[in-house]
Amino acid sequence: MALPQRHRLKGQRVFDRIYQKGRKTHGPFLSLRVLDALPQLLPAKQQASAPSNWRCGVVISSKVHKRSVRRNRLRRLIHDHLLGQQIGDGQGCLWLLLSLKPGSAEQSPEALLGECSQLLQQAGLTR
Repeated sequence: MALPQRHRLKGQRVFDRIYQKGRKTHGPFLSLRVLDALPQLLPAKQQASAPSNWRCGVVISSKVHKRSVRRNRLRRLIHDHLLGQQIGDGQGCLWLLLSLKPGSAEQSPEALLGECSQLLQQAGLTR
C-alpha cells in the first residue's frame, strides 16, 4: 500500500525547515526529525488538501544503497509501517522526516521497522 497523498511531505522549503528546526532522535540506522507543522511552507496543492495529524518524508541517499530500486523498496517499507502507527494523537499537526543511515540497507526489515517504532516512541509520538 502506498502512502496516501495527504500524508506525504513535499517541498524544498519544508525539508529545509525540518533540517534547521526539527527535534532530532537518532538510532543506529535511522534518524528522526519532528517539527510542528507550518502549512504556509507547503506547496499550494498540499495547502488546499484536507489536513491530517501528520505528514512524513523518508530520505534515503545513494550512500545507503546504490540501486534506486532498493532505495524505493525501503522507502515504501517505512511508509507502510508509519500508516499502521498511531502517530501524534492530540498533539496537533506534525511533520516527520526519517533518514536512513549508510549500512541500513543490509539490515533486516524487522530490525529497521523495530528501530522506527522505537524512535517514534522515544520522540513521544506513540505509546
